Amino acid sequence: MRRPLLPARLPLDPYVLALLGTVGLAALVPARGLAATVAGGASTAAVALLFFLYGARLSSREVLDGLRHWRLHVTVLACTFLLFPLLGLAAGALVPTLLTPALHSGLLFLCMVPSTIQSSIAFTSIARGNVPAALCAGSFSSLAGILLTPLLATALLGGEAGGFSSDSLLRIGLQLLLPFLLGQVLRRWVGGFLGHHRKVLGRVDRGSILLVVYAAFSAGMVAGIWHQVSVPRLGALLLVEAVLLALMLLATWYGAKRLGFDRADRVAVQFAGSKKSLAAGLPMASVLFGAQAGLAALPLMLFHQMQLMVCAVLARRHAADPDVAPDRVAEVSPQVQQPAPRAR
Repeated sequence: MRRPLLPARLPLDPYVLALLGTVGLAALVPARGLAATVAGGASTAAVALLFFLYGARLSSREVLDGLRHWRLHVTVLACTFLLFPLLGLAAGALVPTLLTPALHSGLLFLCMVPSTIQSSIAFTSIARGNVPAALCAGSFSSLAGILLTPLLATALLGGEAGGFSSDSLLRIGLQLLLPFLLGQVLRRWVGGFLGHHRKVLGRVDRGSILLVVYAAFSAGMVAGIWHQVSVPRLGALLLVEAVLLALMLLATWYGAKRLGFDRADRVAVQFAGSKKSLAAGLPMASVLFGAQAGLAALPLMLFHQMQLMVCAVLARRHAADPDVAPDRVAEVSPQVQQPAPRAR
């Protein structure tokens, strides 16, 4: 019997509760001053540790297999930097009935931001998908975004945005690539230990995302960007973003199927191709929009939170798919040979 697209009662995932609690904590007790510096540093360190652990866990053969999967990477890049911007341009028809010009500019900027990496990997792992491919696809998207996001912003937003800092490339290299390479170098010494302590990776996955969410929403609270838009406009923006996310999740899942990808690759395409990086988008917004960066980044902040909550539930549903081959699960991600944790 064919399984329904949605369960009769949508489960409230414990990790979704953790995400909502993090947002509530940022709203009530936002990090300010020294606390904001500490929260930002902790978030950066957590992401770097995550990539060190993935580098130490993945064998060189898995990494090379991921790098060779060029069709998947091209598909993710097309979703991130072609399909997303086209949908953002189409949303211009909603101005001024649902969106203000400023909110549409922020929504369009959101559509140009590269894919997130750490949460794409985490959710792909939970869903028993192709983790090495998700890692490489997300990394390629972030690197491409250093150039493509400012170029798209200049072309589609005109005088509202322009230019970018070359320091972003250095930050990506230091925070993501260097820890991963270090993990690969040290894998022969620490790989066995991590293989016997797989829950460590799960805790880092969850903790890194929660830290990024808290730091970002704290910054938004301190900057007062939530007071620059009315409640009805905010509701309309959330509705538009929900439709955008639904369209991308459907397009990546069924589009990947039409392109002939297997189930594990479709999971990687869906999570890497439908997500947007808050960590990459916020610094880009500050450079591209200057004083208007707070309002321009508002759609991205809301979309990022929405995608995490929706994908947390979706990843759990994929993990429970009875059609997953046990040997494929073991080959792709040793972390998920055991039952999926309750909260990821």
